[in-house]
Amino acid sequence: MNRPIAPEAFKPERFDSAEAAVQRLHDIYDANTARLRDAFRAFVGGKAPARPVRACYPYVAITVSGFSPRDTLLSYGFVDRPGTFTTTVTRPDLFHHYYLEQISQLVRNHRVGVEVGVSETPIPVHFAFPDVHVEGELTPDSLQNLRNLFDLPDLAAMDDNIVNGTAVIPPGVPHPLALFTAPRVDYSLFRLKHYTATAPAHFQNFVLFTNYQFYIDEFVRHAQELMRNGGGEYQSFVEPGDRVTRPGEIPPPPSAQRLPQMPAYHLTRADHSGITMVNIGIGPSNAKTITDHVAVLRPHAWIMLGHCAGLRNTQKLGDYVLAHAYVRDDHVLDADLPIWIPIPALAEIQVALERAVSEVTGLKDQDLKGVMRTGTVATIDNRNWELRDYSEPVQRFSQSRAIALDMESATVAANGFRFRVPYGTLLCVSDKPLHGELKLPGMADAFYKQQVGQHLKIGIRTMERLRALGLDKLHSRKLRSFAEVAFQ
Repeated sequence: MNRPIAPEAFKPERFDSAEAAVQRLHDIYDANTARLRDAFRAFVGGKAPARPVRACYPYVAITVSGFSPRDTLLSYGFVDRPGTFTTTVTRPDLFHHYYLEQISQLVRNHRVGVEVGVSETPIPVHFAFPDVHVEGELTPDSLQNLRNLFDLPDLAAMDDNIVNGTAVIPPGVPHPLALFTAPRVDYSLFRLKHYTATAPAHFQNFVLFTNYQFYIDEFVRHAQELMRNGGGEYQSFVEPGDRVTRPGEIPPPPSAQRLPQMPAYHLTRADHSGITMVNIGIGPSNAKTITDHVAVLRPHAWIMLGHCAGLRNTQKLGDYVLAHAYVRDDHVLDADLPIWIPIPALAEIQVALERAVSEVTGLKDQDLKGVMRTGTVATIDNRNWELRDYSEPVQRFSQSRAIALDMESATVAANGFRFRVPYGTLLCVSDKPLHGELKLPGMADAFYKQQVGQHLKIGIRTMERLRALGLDKLHSRKLRSFAEVAFQ
């Protein structure tokens, strides 16, 4: 068997400067992916390479010997025991500031340099083309020969054992430095583009998820008004299809193409601290799918804004529910995060949400309690749960002390816990099925017109509050496991 053609070698090098280390990551990644792209273009043009072509991801590693723990008060930027820790790295163009922050903290906290070099993990040729559908350029014959000449995506290299805490590291093998390997990150970047129809580069660090298009319509109106009036603190508004509106510009006409499965919209800031909103649709499967992929971007917070069924007779349509606990009856994460694991409320998120509700509604104290209840939200995977034996679900919800029911919130929160992304939930009561107030068309239309705008303003104000809070307070140490990775 012919040995693969390897790119020009980069010898491992130690760096005490995070800036120099990240620049070397750029150099290695750019050179290796360029070699893959050149070879692939020649292949498409009918000049197949004589031997397979291989290029590998860069890696970053740190070795800590005489370990002396330092309490940095951060949830990231340090390893918790002596040894060697390493991770493969991708897309330094997209993650430049993230890598710079993580490596800077490592060097500062452990007072040792980091090593950067070329790993043994191949870069699949698809991932060398972030904006190109590789197979679309091939004939059936050349497609058949593709795997003989290039590395293709391998799902065996993309599991979540590290993030799930189930990875088994043999003696003498370096420990993981990050939650995700480079192939896992690349896979999710491609899936994000597919599901949301916007490039990953547009995603912001504060993410709102919703289960209704009404919220998206209001977000679009809000963003376009901002752009017409100069943009304020935001530099652009991006819609599906990567349609960009900048301050002072006229928004592009609606696209004639159908919307993707989970369209995303982005109010962007230069430092990526703007707001992204995604319509995830209905159901826990969608909620898990999108958060599985958004997580690789390492957002600073995500929050679920949506509708729910109120389970208490004292609730009114339009009341808010601030989740402080969850009944996980969604089942989609049972294999990754066992059901016995509690999903705690995060104080920083809870306080920001409650204060945002008070600020937008103008209510305080007892008056605020009259329109917002804090309690347990049950998330279920059966949209027609009302048609089951009536007594069985009602009894369980009553025993759990649940005050609201939906199909996404516990999934979003549980995946936030799993991926170490600060999370929260603020829902709005749109029906009360246990008390005869069903979600019927006429009732829904009147409710939506009155309440959606206010609910969205609360979500946006919450994200602004969290942004002002600062990362040192937002990224909570309570999400760390016993043996946690340094990159968060």
